[in-house]
Amino acid sequence: MPTIAVTGSTGSVGGAVAAHLSRAGTPQHLLVRDPSRAPKLPGATVGASSYGDADAATQALAGIDVLFMVSGAENATRLADHRTFVDAAAQAGVRHIVYTSFFRAAPDATFTLARDHYFTEQHIRSSGLAYTFLRDNFYSDVMELFAGEDGVIRGPAGDGRVSLVARADVARVAARVLTDPQQHVNKTYDLTGPEALSMSEVAATIADVRGRAVSFHDETLDEAYESRAVWNAPDWQNDAWVSTYTAIASGELSAVTDDVERVTGRRAMTLREVLQNG
Repeated sequence: MPTIAVTGSTGSVGGAVAAHLSRAGTPQHLLVRDPSRAPKLPGATVGASSYGDADAATQALAGIDVLFMVSGAENATRLADHRTFVDAAAQAGVRHIVYTSFFRAAPDATFTLARDHYFTEQHIRSSGLAYTFLRDNFYSDVMELFAGEDGVIRGPAGDGRVSLVARADVARVAARVLTDPQQHVNKTYDLTGPEALSMSEVAATIADVRGRAVSFHDETLDEAYESRAVWNAPDWQNDAWVSTYTAIASGELSAVTDDVERVTGRRAMTLREVLQNG
């Protein structure tokens, strides 16, 4: 059994992965910025580290064979922090990184943050470490949070479709990969749900399950930037928010795969199932 380190255990995906491993009796080392916030799990040890601190990360990763690396929080230095952490992993002797990337990551991806994921992937490849990339589409779990107080989801998505994936399904895939990493060396999995929905259909599904009014308004680009100006966010953040919708409009996020089922043996959940279980 490889020595496994899990990052992001205080968040949704990393926390679910850690819980899966704990239930399976798999020893793991949880890497968190604040050890006091780490989940208390049988068979888990805890260490302190951040992506941008090379010395601390190298020390925290000593003795680790397989690293589950949840992508860092969205910020202006995320890519640089990712590269620092990957370099620290290589320096510490980590052999295999399992990284949560993004569906259709590319240097010219419409969704601007997908470009960070692409360049992180490239850095991992160039490190010489074995890798497994989990390219998650947008999470179905968070879609209802896109609606404003008036129940309207606003963005320039047009009639484009998106194959939303449940965070629980991503966690199941990650846990399976981590417990049998040799079967997934240098593989990339495109993780989607079993259907591709338009944003109008997303809104209608939320409305039906929750029993409240939810609708989608297709903004123009100008409207999208104007409606988000109230938050006084930096340009990169506004571009990320708006390109969430333009990426859907482009068709780049509409493909449906069976990678969740191929890895775990169980099909991915629909948006309706996620909402009903949440």
